[in-house]
Amino acid sequence: MQQQLVDNFNRKFEYLRLSITDECNFKCNYCLPDGYQRTHKKQFLSENEIKNLVSAFTELGTKKVRITGGEPSLRKDFAAIISSISRIPGIAKVATTTNGFSLEKNAQDWFDAGLNGINISVDSLDPKTFHLITGKNIFQKVMDGVSAASAAGFQPVKINSVLMKGLNDTNLDLFIQWIKKQPIQLRFIELMQTEDNGKFFNKYHISGQAIKDKLLKSGWIQKKPLSHDGPAQVFTHRDYQGEVGLIMPYSKNFCDSCNRLRVSSLGRLHLCLFGEEGIDLRDLLTSPADKEKLKTRIVAALADKKISHYLALGKMGSTPHLASIGG
Repeated sequence: MQQQLVDNFNRKFEYLRLSITDECNFKCNYCLPDGYQRTHKKQFLSENEIKNLVSAFTELGTKKVRITGGEPSLRKDFAAIISSISRIPGIAKVATTTNGFSLEKNAQDWFDAGLNGINISVDSLDPKTFHLITGKNIFQKVMDGVSAASAAGFQPVKINSVLMKGLNDTNLDLFIQWIKKQPIQLRFIELMQTEDNGKFFNKYHISGQAIKDKLLKSGWIQKKPLSHDGPAQVFTHRDYQGEVGLIMPYSKNFCDSCNRLRVSSLGRLHLCLFGEEGIDLRDLLTSPADKEKLKTRIVAALADKKISHYLALGKMGSTPHLASIGG
């Protein structure tokens, strides 16, 4: 019988979030307000290790890989990694999440390498607020990157915006007006608590439920997700070319539809963004000859996946910040 990535709660995992670096060149106030501080001397996963890892996951039913960080484009071999993953049989979707810093000059190359999904972090459409949140005064550069991604062929371009009370929640009408004639999917993400942002979380957290209620009252209709889609609830409207997505990890039963696993840039399997220390896979990533052992270890690890992340109870596991294992 072929091994499958199914846990004790009959959740099937077809989506892998793979970090290739924990480095980032932004100083977002909700993640790395003091900038990136390297706390290890280990090398990040090599292209060969990544290929062996993803190959094993695809044989276990994985259909989608999202390349994450930190900021994944800081890797000089980023395009080569995209190409390597996209050529692995069984992979239907190769996506990435980027801060857009180098997107304008690289969007076409990444698309041509095999990337067919892109999320760009834009936490405000106001340049001053963008600077305040990210620590970077490059709003227009990132927006030029958004345009370059659309021109390269990414459809739809997805925009990630972390909701923060008093910082960007007042810009919602501006965001939604922006997508009236733009084929962009906005994705509003609830601020999540980690080990090092407790005070910030308590001050700025706001639920996405009010946005959902407003959308439904305004004629937006919720779409049915694909099996390898992420956790966003996506809404469409006949008068808008764009879409709106909501990621609400504090909502009831959020974890019931979990379909994704994570591997850190150092080769540790994480069953949840807010979980444990992770299971080391790296000793089995050097050679394709270890693929069966690798698959067995991954499947065995799922026995320990919990039914929930327990964020609503104030538990955030051992995650120091979102960049540490790829968000």
